[in-house]
Amino acid sequence: MGSIRVGVPAPDFTLRSQSGEEVTLSKLRDKRVVLFFYPKDETPGCTAEACSFRDQYDVFAEKGAEVIGISADSEQSHARFAAKNRLQMTLLSDPDGAVRTLYGVKATLGLFPGRVTFVIDREGVVRHVFSSQLFATKHVDEALKALDQMA
Repeated sequence: MGSIRVGVPAPDFTLRSQSGEEVTLSKLRDKRVVLFFYPKDETPGCTAEACSFRDQYDVFAEKGAEVIGISADSEQSHARFAAKNRLQMTLLSDPDGAVRTLYGVKATLGLFPGRVTFVIDREGVVRHVFSSQLFATKHVDEALKALDQMA
């Protein structure tokens, strides 16, 4: 399956969060969703990206957006990562990469899980896609710009 593009419905999924609860995308229809796929907990780029989302978390909330991070790390790894970095957002564990594959998030250089952010509207339609392995913190700016354009 190819990458998910702007204008298509976001594929539904259910994954477990850092607190062990199941999160289903379609149950968040009353909110906008900023879904960011990142390579790995505790790596420099991913920590910078997650902390940038943390630092703007209130702005996302004001815009009616739920911020959700997804990587292959375990629920326990996510819990440690969130506690260490004071992350308020939900982090979901995609251990076999099924949701990453569903969204067409490709590996960089065939080695590193890709870093892609999707902004999804209240109807569950993808409104913005941003992919950049190197510019981790730019994902926050791109998502905020997309939310402003949806207003």
